[in-house]
Amino acid sequence: MKIVKRMLSVFTLMALAVAGSVTFAAKMDVHTSSVFQGPKTNRGTVSHSIENGKSVLRVSSDFKVPDTPAPTWRVVDSKGAVYTLDAFKIKGGEKREVVVPNYVKDIAKVQVYCAYAEVLLGDASFSTPAK
Repeated sequence: MKIVKRMLSVFTLMALAVAGSVTFAAKMDVHTSSVFQGPKTNRGTVSHSIENGKSVLRVSSDFKVPDTPAPTWRVVDSKGAVYTLDAFKIKGGEKREVVVPNYVKDIAKVQVYCAYAEVLLGDASFSTPAK
């Protein structure tokens, strides 16, 4: 009986170790872009991660949202298709992260776009498209 209990303990520890390493690997799967470059954005990066099964983009703490009427999140996929997402400025603050819709298959570049003036304010690229 002691051998059975000991083996069950070993299997339980192994299962926990495997589950922990899978969770750790999922959390570590973060892609970081180049530094934003453009007429109104020249610092900060954007990171991409999968959280709870959703694709999330988040700007770094040193990124400054441009002081323009309607700065907006845009992404460009590896085929050049452009997707306009949410506004950076929201009532009561800034939207420093955005959930990417499922129909966007990959992200090659993140842009800050002024929807009011229809002008690109800056962009940052991933070395390989984030999926």
